[in-house]
Amino acid sequence: MSLRMIAKDLYRLQQVVDRLDKALSDCPPNRSDALKLKLAQAKNERDQVKRILDGQLDR
Repeated sequence: MSLRMIAKDLYRLQQVVDRLDKALSDCPPNRSDALKLKLAQAKNERDQVKRILDGQLDR
């Protein structure tokens, strides 16, 4: 996978994290558990792609 594609994927995932974070702050408490789970999954995926990108740049 090229660096450009990895960077685009990282940018997309960061936007998802930002959107979920905003939605969590605006949602009622009874829906927060589901959003917290989605946010945690999105952050994990974002961090994984970030580590991949960092590893590609170290070469």
